[in-house]
Amino acid sequence: MNEKEILLAFIQGDKKAFESLYTLYWKQVYNFACLYITNTEDVEEVVQDVFLKLWNAREMICMDRNFKGYLFIVTRNIIFNESKRKINERAYQETVLNVLENESFDLESEIDANDLKSYIDLLIEEMPPRRKEIFILSRKEHLSYKEIAERLSISDRTVEKQISVALKFLKKNVCLLILFLN
Repeated sequence: MNEKEILLAFIQGDKKAFESLYTLYWKQVYNFACLYITNTEDVEEVVQDVFLKLWNAREMICMDRNFKGYLFIVTRNIIFNESKRKINERAYQETVLNVLENESFDLESEIDANDLKSYIDLLIEEMPPRRKEIFILSRKEHLSYKEIAERLSISDRTVEKQISVALKFLKKNVCLLILFLN
């Protein structure tokens, strides 16, 4: 079978055709992901996500378009979305670390780490129920945006937006606490 025949069979749900496409392209996707990601496990996860996304969206693939180009656009988008998610997580962690490490704020004399955690937990409880649920799945259960979206039957973009709003809320309120204590 040539690539067009494999692609047509794949779009129609043929698992053997999917395996053929995977065999044809996994290495190229892997090498492309390596341009942006250095961790081998993360690269392998991207490859899995790309082919999972292809399978789930197979009916929307246009036979007249360049499949290889489409494949790399999907790969790039998954890499960038994962990078944004990690940046958001890092920003949250850095905010808490900045509070803990800020020399002008003597944490031990004002509030200890457990009190700060308790305060953050109280702030999380104040969030609207859906945002709180999404935030807890992300931060405490360590689910990816994609996993959260699938579990809650919402879009990845909705998850990303809710996490962003939650982080802004926490940052604002932790900063207010610091100002109050100084």
